[in-house]
Amino acid sequence: MSKGITSKNEDYSQWYNDIVIKADLAEHSSVKGCMVIKPYGYSIWEKMQAVLDQKFKDTGHSNAYFPLFIPKSFFSKEASHVEGFATECAVVTHYRLKNDGNGNIIVDETAKLEEELIVRPTSETIIWNTYKGWIQSYRDLPILVNQWANVVRWEMRTRLFLRTTEFLWQEGHTAHATSDEAIAETKQMLDVYADFAENWMGLPVVKGVKTANERFAGALDTYCIEALMQDGKALQAGTSHFLGQNFAKAFDVKFTSKEGKQEHVWASSWGVSTRLIGALIMAHSDDAGLVLPPKLAPIQVVIVPIYKNDEELQKIGAFAAELSSKLKNMGVSVKYDNRDTQRPGFKFAEYELKGVPVRLAIGGRDMENGTVELARRDTREKQTVPQDGLEIYIAQLMEEIQANIYNKALNYRAEHITEANSYDELKELLDGKAGFIAAHWDGTPETEQKIKEETKATIRCIPLDNKLEDGVCIYSGKPSIQRVLFARAY
Repeated sequence: MSKGITSKNEDYSQWYNDIVIKADLAEHSSVKGCMVIKPYGYSIWEKMQAVLDQKFKDTGHSNAYFPLFIPKSFFSKEASHVEGFATECAVVTHYRLKNDGNGNIIVDETAKLEEELIVRPTSETIIWNTYKGWIQSYRDLPILVNQWANVVRWEMRTRLFLRTTEFLWQEGHTAHATSDEAIAETKQMLDVYADFAENWMGLPVVKGVKTANERFAGALDTYCIEALMQDGKALQAGTSHFLGQNFAKAFDVKFTSKEGKQEHVWASSWGVSTRLIGALIMAHSDDAGLVLPPKLAPIQVVIVPIYKNDEELQKIGAFAAELSSKLKNMGVSVKYDNRDTQRPGFKFAEYELKGVPVRLAIGGRDMENGTVELARRDTREKQTVPQDGLEIYIAQLMEEIQANIYNKALNYRAEHITEANSYDELKELLDGKAGFIAAHWDGTPETEQKIKEETKATIRCIPLDNKLEDGVCIYSGKPSIQRVLFARAY
């Protein structure tokens, strides 16, 4: 136990919840199933947003915004899509409240909407209805639009960041003249997500394609990045969907081609959400609290003064101000914590809990010796380093910490990708070592569903870099041409 945090080996679920609450990331709302993202948690999301938003713009996309409410009739136009979301939809039926005469506010039964509105679970339908007015000719294509928004998918069992009724995300929706262009867009955005996960989040991912059972409702193909958490469960960290012409046909979105023919457009959609914060916590943190990769840490360096009198504090403060200025000029975010209401030990524990990558402690003797005590959050190692050139050392250390966090997660994943050559072996691994299990599958939805029902494991993906190899399905014994990755997942 540390700072009231349950050990992750003792109770992983409680450990996760403890970190979210105690590190001030989020809390449960008085609205059932919803969460309040607190300032520190939201600042991590803002860092994620800023990086992703720039990546989207660098790949030619622009941001727009579409309505929160979607007419129910829109969902009836694409059958598989509505079927995929029907059980998760929140429905608005009335538009007015009234006083019942006894001081109670009730729904005005006379104010019923002519057509019910669905609170956005995803925006394909409203966007494709809109695109119909935007697209007439091949000259109007491609449309490369992203939306930062909130969505609602009704959840009975919730977990902060990972599964809540309302959550934040971005959703890209693009329209193209050809199938090849739409597929290229789908794959390009998968690469964007993988690059972000690995190089910013420090999270190694497997790029793959979903099976028909796990595919997004209304898509022809769903590409995904899958990551492994420290309890051996998988987490889908991002998806990119090739929608074919399904939505264009449902909403009659056509364009005149260069040859003068009327054709339906081709589509993609792609998104990541605030569950990435959950991934960040579960992939890297320890029993002392949050561990953040420097690139996404709201505070990268904290300076804590240790002093006996005002004179010492003044000297330390002057040094801290100069160092902070140098670090900020190098793009490193710094906080100088000179609160006199808390003891240094309390501050150390607080910033360790919040995952600040580097902590500097400076006392009167340090000022005399020209040194500081530096503590790394990722390794929890302490060292005494010279003040001279400290800003250069710290900037380099940020890169080292970022790489170390990634490599630690990569090594964990390498140790938890195991081959299973029989169904019994798969079940044994799921209940023991867990992780990704590479096993042969006959390619049928029926076999996949039976394995899911019996083991609660799903095929996370068919890796894009998969090697083809002849084998037999671990469940049915039928021929198989490749292994797929099974895991229990969030």
